[in-house]
Amino acid sequence: MAGRLDGKVALITGGARGQGAAEAALFANEGAAVVITDVLDTEGAATAAAIDGCRYLHQDVRDEARWNEVVAEIVANEGRLNVLINNAGIFPVQSMMETSLEDYRRVIEINQVGVFLGMKAVVPAMRADGGGSIVNISSVAGMLATPGSFGYGASKWAVRGMTKSAAHDLGPDRIRVNSIHPGIIETAMIHNLPEYDADPESIVRKIPLGRAGEPEDIAQLALFLASDDASYISAGEYLIDGAFMR
Repeated sequence: MAGRLDGKVALITGGARGQGAAEAALFANEGAAVVITDVLDTEGAATAAAIDGCRYLHQDVRDEARWNEVVAEIVANEGRLNVLINNAGIFPVQSMMETSLEDYRRVIEINQVGVFLGMKAVVPAMRADGGGSIVNISSVAGMLATPGSFGYGASKWAVRGMTKSAAHDLGPDRIRVNSIHPGIIETAMIHNLPEYDADPESIVRKIPLGRAGEPEDIAQLALFLASDDASYISAGEYLIDGAFMR
């Protein structure tokens, strides 16, 4: 049976664990050759080793030169690059007054500048192959105010705006750009919220569907947007939060 990503090559940043690892496993199962990148080398190598058709590369998404190296290596080995999932990110829990300039710059560089560099780096390869799909992982924090996580919220609103601008710029090249906005998802990042560890049900009770999301929930939406099933979808923003933001 044909996979939805047969013949495609996908790059997934932040792929060592959580949503990135779930996306890698699903994409490979759907026929893609997958490269995951991260700064968590031990976890990244283990994740890739457990998935047929997946390789791991070390990458700090803040490094423009490394972006170009990663893309060049993928094209040299696989012959093409069709899909980018900009998944890498950090989630510091700090109010505005608790956020130092150094703290702010770090979250912006990883969550926002990393997405910009990734989109820019993959365009030549996607152009050469006649198009592609870029999926930027934002957050519900890119759709509403986020008290207590000022830098994170700022970065995720930026990802939302960059996605729409890039979709406009890259449409003539048949490169689609969309953003996913997860809500409460059961990954390591959720444990940055002290109230979640203290009383998970206090957060889950606020979700109409009655549960936190799973990484696989995000992976399924990313798969759709990466696939040809979404061939006329670009500049979209997709909430996946169990109706939390209503």
